[in-house]
Amino acid sequence: METGRRNFLKIGGLCTLGLGSLRLVDAIAKTEEPKFLLNVQALSAKRWAMAIDMKKCWEKGRPGCTDCTLACHSTHNVPDIGTQKEEIKWIWEEKYENVFPRQESGMEPEAIREKPFILLCNHCTNAPCTRVCPTKATFKRPDGITMMDFHRCIGCRYCMAACPYGARSFNFRDPRPFIKTELNTTFPTRERGVVEKCNFCEERLAAGKIPACVEACKCKALCFGDLEDPKSDVRKALASQFSIRRKPELGTEPGVYYVI
Repeated sequence: METGRRNFLKIGGLCTLGLGSLRLVDAIAKTEEPKFLLNVQALSAKRWAMAIDMKKCWEKGRPGCTDCTLACHSTHNVPDIGTQKEEIKWIWEEKYENVFPRQESGMEPEAIREKPFILLCNHCTNAPCTRVCPTKATFKRPDGITMMDFHRCIGCRYCMAACPYGARSFNFRDPRPFIKTELNTTFPTRERGVVEKCNFCEERLAAGKIPACVEACKCKALCFGDLEDPKSDVRKALASQFSIRRKPELGTEPGVYYVI
């Protein structure tokens, strides 16, 4: 009997302690949330997207114009390795047949078939790269940007295998000695064994600036904005012109549109 009473008192004491702890946790939870210093000028969107008017690019810029590529690569310390096998690219060019395979009719004008198309990460809504990354180094933001955390990347290259657009590059060697542009100290350099790609200039958006490639494009071929906002520049551009996306049959829902 004495043992039973002792155990009962112990249980009662523990319950009282637990209830006290719950009240303490509840009190903490009701306190005012901490406020962080955020840039009030930061740009935000429900779904960031880009429209590329290739007609403007061909007529007013290319071939020969590399303003968008240079702006992107200098902003993000992209190295120039010098070999195609080890090339690191955030923005690059390909011909129509490589950009839109199985979408060609075979009767496209030669001017379109032979012209260079600007390519970058598509920031897909259903990004397959994010599903295969074992460390979550690549992940989706609520605003549609497919991010890449260089510090968490272990170099397994699963994301490269999963990406159907070839939008990712792997650093086979230390890329820092191959940075040919002036070093941008506000953006991290990478190490050997890390995958990288376009990030829609998320660091510039946080500072209230549009992507570097869009800002540098003199022919206004690149348009960036909130796809969910009917009043945004990108929605207006897409509403007034016919556009296509890369490999729509895959269901990835790319966030980059091409006006041709």
